[in-house]
Parts: sequence; structure tokens; C-alpha cells
Amino acid sequence: MKKIILPVLFIAISIAVLALRNHSNLNIGLGMSPHNSGGSTPGKTGAPGEQNCTQCHSGSAQDGTLENKLMVMDDTTPITNYVPGQQYTVTLQMTSNPAKKGFQATALTGTTAMAGTFTGQSGNTNINGTIKKYANHTSTSNTSTSAPIWTWTWTAPEAGTGNVTFYVASNKSNNNGMTSGDQIYLSQHIFSEASSAEIDESSFDHHLVATWNGYTNSVNTTFHLEKNAFISLNIVDATGKSVYNKSAFKGSVGKNAIEIPSPGFSSGMYIVNLFIDNKPLSKKVIIP
Repeated sequence: MKKIILPVLFIAISIAVLALRNHSNLNIGLGMSPHNSGGSTPGKTGAPGEQNCTQCHSGSAQDGTLENKLMVMDDTTPITNYVPGQQYTVTLQMTSNPAKKGFQATALTGTTAMAGTFTGQSGNTNINGTIKKYANHTSTSNTSTSAPIWTWTWTAPEAGTGNVTFYVASNKSNNNGMTSGDQIYLSQHIFSEASSAEIDESSFDHHLVATWNGYTNSVNTTFHLEKNAFISLNIVDATGKSVYNKSAFKGSVGKNAIEIPSPGFSSGMYIVNLFIDNKPLSKKVIIP
């Protein structure tokens, strides 16, 4: 009997150890942290061809139209039409603001390609993914007290992209330390591309600056564009005589700079005339 008891005892202990390991891997009991407390793996937004949070959480997927409050902000103003290339602040709030929660969101074109780029906010949102980017909650922003609102930056895509749809999956967790009993809310939020008629460059402050650089003997100009535009430049002296012309070229959204070598310029006052889609801006510059 002694020869039989030891092998049986060894087998019993092995089974118990395996059971404990499986118990831990299932993430139930023993004070283990919930799955994805710091954000999910990419592709869980419910977008076309993607899964949603129910792949990991055993709750049901529901209509999140009223639960997921997503806004795209230009400074403090909510927008429905985006300007290509412009940066916006995206905010997401769960209406119910549950004690434990999470989310994942992406922005796609009509052909389900990534629309623009995302930049996370430290401690509040994390961005993952390769070709497509996904905004997620973090391990420090998954409660109602730590983050009543999630925030990240969206740089809008290039002109001609058309409508952009934000796909959102949020998790209203029951906070039981397990993956069961959670409620997943799916929603879509569409933003249209602003038409060229809606983007009038003359209404913007282009921050045109013209300065003389004595080290390089050049006139340096900088200006900002809210959309891609054709640029031309002309400089005249104090008598109105044209001393420099730059033919039209395409400027890009954001800050633009032009350096104009001017070895033949004499001392005096000059006027730099900048034309944005044939709309003029002028700046005075003094050459000592």
C-alpha cells in the first residue's frame, strides 16, 4: 500500500496546482485585476470588419447613441465640419459615468482607412495600432472619479477625404473584478469635410511676418494657412517699383516660410505683398 499512496498523492497535488493556474489565468477571484484595465488591443471599436469589447467581456453589445457623448472641439467650440489638416480636441464622456469603465475609438474614411492621426493625453488616453490608430482609456483613467471625460487630439486628414466616422465602443463595467456582466455600448459619429466655400482664407489671421536678416542678406517671411492654397509674392520699394517676384506655388496647411535672397537691395523701406489664392496681404520691412 505504501508504494501506491505516494504516486496517488503526487497526482492529486499536480491537479490542484493546475487548477490554481487555470483559476489565475481566467482572472477570477484572488484579487486579480480586470482584463484590459489599461486599454484594449486594437480593433475592438465595432467598426466595419472589426470586433468589439464583447470579445473579451461577456456582456451584451448595445446601442450607444445616448451613452457615448463624443465631441470634436475647435478650441472650445464643437464642430460638425472639419478643416483638412487642422488639429482638434476630441472628448468622450459616458452619460452614465459608471464607477468602472473603459473605451476604444477610431476615426475612419468611407473606405475604412484611417482618417488623420491621433495623439493621446498622458495619463488619460493611450494610442495604439499600426496602420489604423485607436484611442483607449488608461489604467489611471478607468474610473468615474479619475476621468469623467477622456480627451485626445485628432489631426484631420487631407483635403478630399470626405466624411469621417468615429467608431466608439465603451464598457460600462459592473466592477466585479471579472469579465462577466459588463455592458458594451457601440456608437458612430460622422463629421463632414468643410467645403472650399466654407473655408475663406480672408477671414483668418495669417500672422504674416516679414523681417530683414543681415547675416544672410535676405528678407524672411512666415505666414500660416488654414487650408492648402496657391501662393505668390511680390516686393516693391518705397516708390512702388517691383524689385522681386516669386511665381505661384502651392502652400500647405500650417506654418510656411519663404527666404528671399536680396544682395541687390539697397537700404530703405520695402513692402512685401503676399497673395493667397489671389487675396493680398502686405507687410513693411526696413533694410538698414
